[in-house]
Amino acid sequence: MRKLTVIFAGLLFAFAAAAQASQKIVSYESAFRGGAIVKSVESIGGQVTRQFKLIDALVAIFPDNIKDASIYSLAGVTSVEEDKYIKWIESEPLSMNAVALPSLANAMRTVRANAGWEASLPAAVRPVIDPNDKEIPWGVKRVNAAGLWNFTEGAGIKVAIIDTGIDYTHPDLKANYAGGYNTIVTTAPPLDDHGHGTHVAGTVAAVRNATGVVGVAPRASIYAVKVLDKNGSGSYSNVMAGIEWAAQNKMQVINMSLGGGGVDEPMKKMMTAAYEAGVTIVCAAGNDSGPVNYPAKYPEAIAVSASDSSDKLASFSSKGPEIAVIAPGVNIYSTGKGGGYKTMSGTSMACPHVAGLAALAISAGASTPAAAREALVKAAAKLPGLKPTDQGAGMIDAAKFQ
Repeated sequence: MRKLTVIFAGLLFAFAAAAQASQKIVSYESAFRGGAIVKSVESIGGQVTRQFKLIDALVAIFPDNIKDASIYSLAGVTSVEEDKYIKWIESEPLSMNAVALPSLANAMRTVRANAGWEASLPAAVRPVIDPNDKEIPWGVKRVNAAGLWNFTEGAGIKVAIIDTGIDYTHPDLKANYAGGYNTIVTTAPPLDDHGHGTHVAGTVAAVRNATGVVGVAPRASIYAVKVLDKNGSGSYSNVMAGIEWAAQNKMQVINMSLGGGGVDEPMKKMMTAAYEAGVTIVCAAGNDSGPVNYPAKYPEAIAVSASDSSDKLASFSSKGPEIAVIAPGVNIYSTGKGGGYKTMSGTSMACPHVAGLAALAISAGASTPAAAREALVKAAAKLPGLKPTDQGAGMIDAAKFQ
């Protein structure tokens, strides 16, 4: 009995110690790369769990009694940030744009009058699929992706979906799925256990196969970079590791339909490093109707706001001077986890339209992130009634890339 008591007490102590540990992102001078900084961190009780390669920073767990001042006292350390674990994607804001559906009686009167559904339905509940091509969602049609498909469908362009993973077994995604990485459990596949990343991936590059849906760049190569868990939450360091993986594996486009927190110096450095490595970074502006969220707010990002099918700013869309372009983000029909399809709303849904367009622009000749941004902006037109802070350069027409 005494032995069991000792074991139980030991377990309680271990759990208490774990609960009191804190995870930090430590930046340091380049002269201290490699083993030197690791040894220094370990000398004060820290345990290094990840060392970045693109930037001079590492992730370490410290006992709670080790304060930031002690870490700053180590030779070469330049900053110490809490590695926050936060929710990066919120529940979709569909209710903010809800419109009452017509009654059955009114619908039948419309049919009998041969008026057609498109004419009778409010803008926010128009068909999510183009009736003239049952595979094209309204958002893909609105950016005129098909206007460039005779020239290019984005074949071979590498797009990383930094998100909850992808259901890469989905019939509309598996042909274009080319691999990926799980930053949470590095030995596990980047399979989507939430659904958000799968929906985003479909808008970027669902295949053109006369069934389901088609994406903006239907022959682009998509890569699942899982940085968020089944609840849409994740640490700063996991998101940073996803960006780093994308840059190291020569992704040409990153889609980040996520946002949260505030300015973070190591994250900023990682965004800059990826941009300088040749990655075009497309980010959702945010769904809080306020200022643009991070990481979209960083200058390396192409920040995307959301429109509805009447070309109005979605009521939930964040806005501000950082907005580069606007894209469809209300009632977006795309691939769902488990092989199905679903409709979602958010700047998360607007963002992959622009990531797909970036893939097409790169395929059409834009060879750098700056050139890709310029191509997107030049192909955009202002929407009437919206401010520059709502829409940036406006709505993109893919046919203008030629």
